[in-house]
Amino acid sequence: MPQGQSSIAIVIVSFNVEALLKECIESVCRETTEAAFEIWVVDNHSRDGSVAMVKQNFPDVHLIENDQNVGFPKANNQAIIQCTSDYILLLNPDTVVRDGAIDKMVRFMDEHPDVGVSGCRVLNADGSLQLACRRSIPTPKVAFYRLTGLSRLFPNSKTMARYNLTYLDPNEPNEVDAVSGAFLVIRKSVVDAIGVLDENFFIYGEDMDWCVRAKKAGWKVMYYPHAQIIHYKGVGCRTNNRKTTYEFYRAMVLFHKKHFARECSCLTNLVVYVGIFLTAMLAWRRWLFNAKPGPGK
Repeated sequence: MPQGQSSIAIVIVSFNVEALLKECIESVCRETTEAAFEIWVVDNHSRDGSVAMVKQNFPDVHLIENDQNVGFPKANNQAIIQCTSDYILLLNPDTVVRDGAIDKMVRFMDEHPDVGVSGCRVLNADGSLQLACRRSIPTPKVAFYRLTGLSRLFPNSKTMARYNLTYLDPNEPNEVDAVSGAFLVIRKSVVDAIGVLDENFFIYGEDMDWCVRAKKAGWKVMYYPHAQIIHYKGVGCRTNNRKTTYEFYRAMVLFHKKHFARECSCLTNLVVYVGIFLTAMLAWRRWLFNAKPGPGK
């Protein structure tokens, strides 16, 4: 390790994804050759042998075993409060690190001290871009364009396509409002200043909330496409589709209440909550009749 090289703590929350978790940790170890790193696995009461696999194959990994599923933010926080590295990386277990992505992100953060949070290019298994890896804050106006489908009809519009920023070149670094919690790098000093993840969320929304809090504290949030991972989106959420679907829409309500409700009129808040409720009912209906996986983390 070169003198002065920054360190990074990689925090992975696991829940019944033994094979994917193994592949994820192996990719981290294989592809991270420059930065000093440590790995924390927080297991949310898996029943598939994940804990035994980590103990057998990765004895140097810091392992926290929960006796129940405490949710994504709380599990991450259990490790975050113990980390002393310069940076913390939240990494989903259903990801594969490619081409030295973590080394590249550490280097990028070292070279840009005004950046508090960053995320990489996140790819689907077929190599296509996951739009959630760079997003705007879902204000009522931004969410309206998204829920009505206008953002998809006009992907190059800076007004209507702000939700997933599809008008931006995915090959260029850009300052954004939020990056995906599947791969989110944050400075330890930023965590010390703004606090850990909000545990009122359970599995969705906490990553965007963290980004918003960092921006309010004066830090930049950056999308950096020259580092990339593969994310098998939604695989880790299939074991309890009803719960994850419920939490997806509950997170929308929590996020709006926390960041926008006090500034909006009663009528606007009513429209937002009714819109979320109706969208959730449609999703619930699709789940009942199609039994397909819900929104992926």
